[in-house]
Amino acid sequence: MSLKTRLQSKKIMVTPGVYDGLTASLAEAAGFEALYLSGAAVAYTRLGRPDIGLTTATEMADTMTLIADRTSLPVIIDADTGFGNALNAQRTMRLYERAGACALQIEDQTYPKRCGHLADKSLISAAEMVGKIAAMADARASEETLIIARTDAIAVEGFAAAEDRAEAYLEAGADVLFIEAPQDRAQLEQIAARFSTRIPLLANMVEGGATPITGAQDLESLGFSIVIFPGGIVRALARTAQDYYQSLAHHGSNKPFAEHMFDFDGLNTVIGTAAMLQKGARYDGSNS
Repeated sequence: MSLKTRLQSKKIMVTPGVYDGLTASLAEAAGFEALYLSGAAVAYTRLGRPDIGLTTATEMADTMTLIADRTSLPVIIDADTGFGNALNAQRTMRLYERAGACALQIEDQTYPKRCGHLADKSLISAAEMVGKIAAMADARASEETLIIARTDAIAVEGFAAAEDRAEAYLEAGADVLFIEAPQDRAQLEQIAARFSTRIPLLANMVEGGATPITGAQDLESLGFSIVIFPGGIVRALARTAQDYYQSLAHHGSNKPFAEHMFDFDGLNTVIGTAAMLQKGARYDGSNS
């Protein structure tokens, strides 16, 4: 089932953030229907830097290619601002589509952008964003590739302006709307009341961010179609990694941390080493 078809259902799609082949495979094994390749997560893990526009389109596309090689699940990819003007946004569409993405999320911040839950953001005009959406629609190779239009206007221009921008992006041809960083439940409810009967809506849950953490079933009852948890896996693994390195430095051994990690065989089981070796043996001539 394509992502486009799946979003015709009233059942909300819980979409975890991933940043490489390992996290993608673990998320798939947990039973999720789709994945979200977060630009922030790539910045955190590949660069060890904050989400302030440092990650490039090619780094994201390279990561997308590796994930597509590991899983067949549909992937929503963070396209930031399209990495420039409308022509850059078209190139990003072509690049990400070839890499295997099923949906591109583009936002109306200036370039370089910053995390939607950081302060001091700035926006391009609504008219320029409308042009980017139209340009991306013209550039996509398949009508099954979705354009998710995000506005960061709540923190910059206010809630009413964010709704007006979302209305313009809907009219421009967006397939999904993403109004970033609602500040309370009332704003979540108002977004859903205005838009949910006309277009799928995406909600973003960031631990410690501007939006109160709201469960999937609650968001579904409001009318949201997708909820993403883009950076949660990095926050979880970073906390574990911090504890691991401190334990190793203190004890000079991993024995005290053993209950909190896979051993050699355990990890090989999770990543399917035996099955891969067996598959390879079919081609090496040893069974002929």
